[in-house]
Amino acid sequence: MKAILGPTNTGKTYFAIERMLAHSSGMIGLPLRLLAREVYQRVAERVGAHAVALVTGEERVVPPKPRYWVATVEAMPVGMPVECLAVDEIQTAIDFDRGHIFTDRILNARGISETLLLGSATMAPMIRALLPNAEIIHRPRFSELTYAGSKKTSRQPARSAIVAFSANQVYAIAELIRRERGGAAVVMGALSPRTRNAQVDLYQNGDVDFLVATDAIGMGLNLDIHHVAFADDTKFDGRQTRPLTPSEFGQIAGRAGRHARNGTFGVTAGAAPFEDDLVVALETHDFEPVKVLQWRNNQLNFASLNALRDSLERSPDHRALTRVPIATDQQALDFATRHEAGQLAKGRDSVALLWEVCQTPDYVGISPAAHGEIVNRIFTDLIRRQSVGEDWIAEQVRFCDNISGDIDTLSYRIKQIRTWTFVANRKNWLQDPTHWREKTRDIEDRLSDALHQKLTQRFVDRRTSVLIRHLKDRRMASPEINDRGEVSLEGHLIGTLEGFRFTLARTEGGVDAKALQSAAEQAVAPEIRNRADRLSGAPNEEFVLASDGRLRWRGEIVGEIVEGDTLLRPRVLVLADEALTGTELERVQDRLGLWLRHHVNTVLEPVVALEAPADLEGTARGIAYQLYEHLGLIPRQQVADEVKALDQDVRGKLRKLGVKFGAYHIYVPMSLKPAPRELALILYALKNGGVRQPGVSDLPHIVLSGRTSIEIDPEVAPKLYEIAGFKVAGKRAVRVDILERLADIIRPLIALDANRPHEGELPAGAAEGNGFRVTVEMTSLLGCSGEDFASILTSLGYRVRRTPKPAQPAEAAAGTSGETPAPTAEAPSAASEDVATAGEPAAFSAEDNNAVETAPDTAAEPPVAATDAAPETDAKPAEPEFDEVWSPGGRRNEGRRNNQPRREGQARRQDRPQGKPQRGDGSGEAREGGRPDKRRGKGKPQRHDANQGRPPRERREPAFDPDSPFAALAALKSGKSD
Repeated sequence: MKAILGPTNTGKTYFAIERMLAHSSGMIGLPLRLLAREVYQRVAERVGAHAVALVTGEERVVPPKPRYWVATVEAMPVGMPVECLAVDEIQTAIDFDRGHIFTDRILNARGISETLLLGSATMAPMIRALLPNAEIIHRPRFSELTYAGSKKTSRQPARSAIVAFSANQVYAIAELIRRERGGAAVVMGALSPRTRNAQVDLYQNGDVDFLVATDAIGMGLNLDIHHVAFADDTKFDGRQTRPLTPSEFGQIAGRAGRHARNGTFGVTAGAAPFEDDLVVALETHDFEPVKVLQWRNNQLNFASLNALRDSLERSPDHRALTRVPIATDQQALDFATRHEAGQLAKGRDSVALLWEVCQTPDYVGISPAAHGEIVNRIFTDLIRRQSVGEDWIAEQVRFCDNISGDIDTLSYRIKQIRTWTFVANRKNWLQDPTHWREKTRDIEDRLSDALHQKLTQRFVDRRTSVLIRHLKDRRMASPEINDRGEVSLEGHLIGTLEGFRFTLARTEGGVDAKALQSAAEQAVAPEIRNRADRLSGAPNEEFVLASDGRLRWRGEIVGEIVEGDTLLRPRVLVLADEALTGTELERVQDRLGLWLRHHVNTVLEPVVALEAPADLEGTARGIAYQLYEHLGLIPRQQVADEVKALDQDVRGKLRKLGVKFGAYHIYVPMSLKPAPRELALILYALKNGGVRQPGVSDLPHIVLSGRTSIEIDPEVAPKLYEIAGFKVAGKRAVRVDILERLADIIRPLIALDANRPHEGELPAGAAEGNGFRVTVEMTSLLGCSGEDFASILTSLGYRVRRTPKPAQPAEAAAGTSGETPAPTAEAPSAASEDVATAGEPAAFSAEDNNAVETAPDTAAEPPVAATDAAPETDAKPAEPEFDEVWSPGGRRNEGRRNNQPRREGQARRQDRPQGKPQRGDGSGEAREGGRPDKRRGKGKPQRHDANQGRPPRERREPAFDPDSPFAALAALKSGKSD
């Protein structure tokens, strides 16, 4: 027995092959399927394919009478006697997952004439401890290995291998190399051997000068590598992320400098430079020796499942050995024992078969439970059917038979098909194993070819790599940027630049080349710095604050405003890439902050002036500050008591500051313009829900359009309408200034009683009892009518009195007088005739008015109005027309409830009601005058009034005494009509 030990590039594997072929028979165990395939081909070329067999977990090429066996260590047929037996890379015995198998081969696998153990010099103490009779032969390295320090990934020399330890990192580096240097081959342990061979050929044939790989290149891959660069110094070993050991660094770094050519190693991609002691160890190949090997008992007891588990958990007797942690096969056994397989495994043979099935590798590695389900199904089929179900395995294989998809998808399918390839290569597991071996091999080959094609398309792109290589050329012209912000070099689009942010263009095939970002930013970094200089000296006219809170410079987004200490003191957040740093970033931040302060103070100047006015004190100063806090608009009822306390001089001072005292709001008219309202919305939203909430971007457009009222959107917060300069009234939101104009129209109408003498013609909308009728002027002012307009009036505290219009001849209906003599009571007739006056707008339809909330009966309403309408409806199919008279709806006076007379002058109050008054709220400023309060007994229209009689139900022409004044008045009216 000989132990051939030494660092990489010492010819150990070559020596073992020569020694094996010197015997009449032999066997060599290798750590990787890929390496086993490579050695098999080399041996087949020497002795012929008929004399050599290849056995791996997923592949069996066994001629009738082979003399030499090439296998992976796990698949070695150790029971077969051969003259020479060799085991390569024995230092793998320290691995938690596979180490116990290598340890078993070291202790138990023997050739008849010669046994060779090949590995690192760190295994010497273990060989001496476990195999004291073995001859240890140290072989020196053929070439020297030198540390080259740290270099950027884009500056690595040709024929370099860049090593990373995750698929994402490998892809990112390969993507960068593709852009920078013309492309890279990719080698990872997760790739199928066929794909890895194809990628290695790309590198070996000179199609690419770079190889990006995991530590899979550390074992057995003999490539023309001049330099090895480590992109990371940690790896995930299946259980935890840990630093690489010096020996692991040496195994990988030793790939550089094959045969007599010296090699170098170093770091890149942000990896920390190596410490001096590590550099010395790598250059001298002097590493800490291995102290313990992973071990698991190979003398298993298949009498029962419990006996098998006990034998697996046996501890080693030698102190140089340690029991391996629970491996994948033991996890599968535990899962199967808890399920159906555990009930079927009752005898020695069935327990042994279950353990054999548990040896199925978990290539996919999703979860122990998923792998355990596969093991459980295979075993139950073997017990019940003596073979795995054809339909089931056909379904599994059919799922993998799809060569479409991206790199990750194809890699996943290859892992899956490798499981079924392994199953197909087991003896007596399938009814037609030859068919399934060919089927799974064909699918794996096609998937491997498709994966190789995808890897080549993604990581070998000469056109783009030449483009980015020019980015490093100082003689190359600066990037061209068009009006749309597209950045191009020599006609090739590399991305877009908006403000200070660069967005990389998507690559062909729809894959976003994130790894290209840093390289492309080097081209646009000078332009970003130039833009920062230009922005720092830009005039105010070049900046715009949009309704989405984004700050634009020359139409491009350069920042956004964020919440500040106070409502009117927001801050600016610069939106820029990492290329904008240091003093350039500070200058941009200062300039944008200065503009924002100027913008707020300019647009909201009338509001800002109210923060601390010098000539105001006490209550007036408090009202001014509240206007400042509320962005120039306060509901009057909110400060009603304070306003009442102001004398005319103080009010005059507030008016000089631009404050207006309206019926419903105290506000600054100059702040109701579109620009101040848009800014006010943004500032308010920053502290209340954010600028992305509904309404912040939409309401400024409505304000700018000049609409006087809008329909309420339930998704928009009511407070936003107020900030935008609207008051929510009923179903609509009405502009504050328009609402005040409406109040100015209604105020003189409710101060006028059409039943009393009046000089000249009555104004449009005048009605009896200090009420008013809706006019075209009102509806045109608010831009709505019908039910919407009625809902506004109702919300403002007005109440409607609706009386049916009596059916009269057309001549009578066309009269222009505001009154019609009646034989009984004057008020009912006047109310019905006023509907036809020239200034009255089109009456609301009964359908619209039925939805309007009707107030209790007022004094001017005939007590028989409701009863008179019923016969009309029954008699005619047409819906009746109504006369609507609106009047303020204040609270009833307690004294009038006791039939006490209304105080003189009470009906003439002209102050507009604040909001919709509630009964009992003490508000009575706009109550009608001269009318007894009839609102008690709502819903009882047949109460009798002492001053009015019930009109007859039948329609009849009034008969007058020819000598009465009513007859003269009727004749005069008839003459005017004619």
